[in-house]
Amino acid sequence: MKFTDIAGPNATDTMRVLGRPTDRIEGPLKVSGRATYAAEFDVPGQMYGVIVGATIARGRIVAIDASAALAAPGVRHVVTHENAGELALGDDHKAPMLAGPQVDQFGQAVALVVADGFDAARAAAKLVRVDYAADEGSFDLAQARDDAAKPHSAKRHGDFDTAFAEAEVRVDATYTTPDHAHAMMEPHASIAAWEGDTLTLWTANQMVDWAARDMAKVLGIPRDKVRIVAHHVGGGFGGKLWVRADAVLAAVAAKAVGRPVKVVLARPQVFNNTTHRSATIQRIRLGATRDGRLTAIGHDSWSGDLPGGSPEGAGAQTRQLYAAPNRLVVERLAELHLPESNAMRAPGEAVGMMALEGAMDELAETLGVDPVELRILNDTQVDPEKPERRFSHRDLIGCLREGAARFGWERRVATPGRVRDGRWRIGMGMAAAYRGNIVVKSAARVGIGADGRVTVTTDMTDIGTGSYTILAQTAAEMLGVELDQVTVRLGESGFPVSAGSGGQFGANSSTAGVYAACVGLRDRIAEAVGFDAATARFAEGRVWSGNRSVPLGEAAGADGIEVEDRIEFGDLTKKFVQATFGAHFVEVGVDDETCEIRVRRMTGVFAAGRILNPKAARNQILGAMTMGVGAALTEELVVDARLGGFINHDMAEYHVPTHADIPYQEVVFLDEEDPYSSPMKAKGVGELGICGVGAAVANAVYNATGVRVREYPITLDKVLAGLDR
Repeated sequence: MKFTDIAGPNATDTMRVLGRPTDRIEGPLKVSGRATYAAEFDVPGQMYGVIVGATIARGRIVAIDASAALAAPGVRHVVTHENAGELALGDDHKAPMLAGPQVDQFGQAVALVVADGFDAARAAAKLVRVDYAADEGSFDLAQARDDAAKPHSAKRHGDFDTAFAEAEVRVDATYTTPDHAHAMMEPHASIAAWEGDTLTLWTANQMVDWAARDMAKVLGIPRDKVRIVAHHVGGGFGGKLWVRADAVLAAVAAKAVGRPVKVVLARPQVFNNTTHRSATIQRIRLGATRDGRLTAIGHDSWSGDLPGGSPEGAGAQTRQLYAAPNRLVVERLAELHLPESNAMRAPGEAVGMMALEGAMDELAETLGVDPVELRILNDTQVDPEKPERRFSHRDLIGCLREGAARFGWERRVATPGRVRDGRWRIGMGMAAAYRGNIVVKSAARVGIGADGRVTVTTDMTDIGTGSYTILAQTAAEMLGVELDQVTVRLGESGFPVSAGSGGQFGANSSTAGVYAACVGLRDRIAEAVGFDAATARFAEGRVWSGNRSVPLGEAAGADGIEVEDRIEFGDLTKKFVQATFGAHFVEVGVDDETCEIRVRRMTGVFAAGRILNPKAARNQILGAMTMGVGAALTEELVVDARLGGFINHDMAEYHVPTHADIPYQEVVFLDEEDPYSSPMKAKGVGELGICGVGAAVANAVYNATGVRVREYPITLDKVLAGLDR
């Protein structure tokens, strides 16, 4: 099915199952421990592999001595570059998954010790001796900033330089964000087993099709010789979009020893061996008239990655969030020799809005204008770079108005430092939220058996987002059955190729794929019983034509009927800007003596198309808002400037928010449909919730104290240094 025209009335509009706050159908499996994650599969005869990571960031391996490890009890093999054979780079890998002789990053795998048991493998891994010839590396973005003078990308509209210079009011501020870790609950893990020349890989991965593609390419085998299994994934946030060393080395080792091999990354290896979000330096320049209308927006950003990498994309939202006739968005990439930088939840916007929305608050303060009204004044219904291209549906103003009313924004005291609650200085802050809407072709197979049960099959993954449930809801809605009559099979290559989980495109795209298959199945069922497919209704587990009806199982016959199809998207995303919007409101307390910061309450209002499952969507937003608080106040990967790795590489020292850090969070979805996006009239929501949170917290801290911290995270020492007592 091709989606090329605006969606009209269709079978999803009944909203009998869709649009309802629905418990996850796989929830009982998870809470009872019966949901099987990658490391939990019981593969007969499996052995255990432990990775040895590089202790330098850049250089060469001079020699590897694995003799002591091989002599240790229970050890069967040690994989190194000397015996692994040729391994290619995956499509999105910046460095090989196995170092040798070149070392590209600290923590890069240099060996895998394989033993009968995990303890034996871990002990023997400490016996592997590696001699290096280290080269100097570049690890500090601020120091490398001048080397990134050539823009990686530059978007210009109008004459920014002149407009900014002539603006009646100007803000010119530089913000910095540190390196961030995904810090997902489930570490990267894989079990590899060979049957002849065919590899089966049980792995923690967000994108099954990409995993099969890359494993085939890295190992140099046909793609149809790779089977990927990822039934349940314990979080990813972009860190599991691509196969990593656990998958590649498990496969190499299993081939060598002739038995299945399990590899689970230790937590420090998740931080240093896999990907992370790069630090950024962002200069925001805003020019405005005295009444607050923007005349110029400039956003320069710097980020770092290994050679051949890509910038963080921190200017994405600046290109489309606010109207201004003169614009300049420039992104620069510095070559750093830290572990690879790559996608992390809302890549670009998550940190880009921490700068842009902070600067908007500074502009409001300078103008003496309410921050909410400033944003409303500068709203746009067309692409600021291409005014002939309008937004498919944009209700930022609705989010701002509703959020302000629900939060009690009218009680905010604009002058900083005026509100107290005992020893606490109280402040309110807000920020807009923006995340672009992406759609990706996605396929599914849907069938009805003789018993009337519906089965949905697709390689879509569930990374804790509720994919099982919304796909079941879609099929139940389309075919007129109850939710408990639907079985969903996910996460295996060989299943129809879905959009996968990432980029906020998973739910909208994968349900549209199920929709496409259901449309074909409805036609087949109607034709099987002699009904007009165009007018047939599906309800109560039956297919209806007027007052006549036939049970679905009877219509499907003894052999059942199934249809496979996929949704393919046309050029509506080019004709119309598709994006999601929101508004965050935060109240903080800052201790008068210690400057400890506590978030007291949060409200978020969002416009993201039709919400397919409000309960699952709310869960996604709550998690994203919590991650935003972490980015604002606690999260920072500390770089070892000598060795080029991250020092705080575990959950004890990389500080993410806990329950005690997060108060009640109010989440509101505006009633919205976007027929330009998909036949589901939905859009993505999972990444929108993090966008803008950090700035809202920072703006609240300023309102409480009068201290403007532009260097994230906002720790108490930074507030204390600027506090006027």
